[in-house]
Amino acid sequence: MTRLLPGVFAMAAIVVTSNILVQHVIAGGWLTWGAFTYPFAFLVTDVMNRVYGMGPARRVIYVGFVVGVICSLIGTQIMGEFGPLVTLRIAVGSGIAFLTAQLLDVVIFSKLRDRSWWTAPLTSSVIGSAVDTGLFFTIAFAGALTFVEPGNDVSWANEARALFDMGPVMPYWVGLAIADYGVKLGIALVALIPFRILVTKLSHGAT
Repeated sequence: MTRLLPGVFAMAAIVVTSNILVQHVIAGGWLTWGAFTYPFAFLVTDVMNRVYGMGPARRVIYVGFVVGVICSLIGTQIMGEFGPLVTLRIAVGSGIAFLTAQLLDVVIFSKLRDRSWWTAPLTSSVIGSAVDTGLFFTIAFAGALTFVEPGNDVSWANEARALFDMGPVMPYWVGLAIADYGVKLGIALVALIPFRILVTKLSHGAT
């Protein structure tokens, strides 16, 4: 278990940091700073999977999930300008999205681990990120799911708005999902560099 501590601490740090930074909106309301830290959770999962295997990678994910739940519980108790910083829908969406996407990442990575070194981390991150984004934004903001938390007014997220204030018109939450996924794709590419470096160092240390 000791060998997994760096991964555990890294995952916990990413989850906590992202939960804090998601409160800070940028890019005209299309992104938050948390969008730039959260995708690195896939990097942690992939490094753990490559070096130690599926089982240890899953354990690191479960730690991240528990930390995320704790952050959500704390967020529900902190009142912001428009109510709790974390609503029930956001908490549920965040937890389901994280656990589903990360565990899917592990499965995809493992099926592709014998191909070129970059194939598994890139493919698993791209697909996992798509699932993560789709689940979170749908559960948290889609008008069709208001029954999850009837008292939470998400009409603002369902207002029609031009994508990035210049593109096609769509529900605001769909545009937010597109922006978020775009960042995830960019980071999935950038993260290949630290993935290669970390795997090399940790693999040598494990031998």
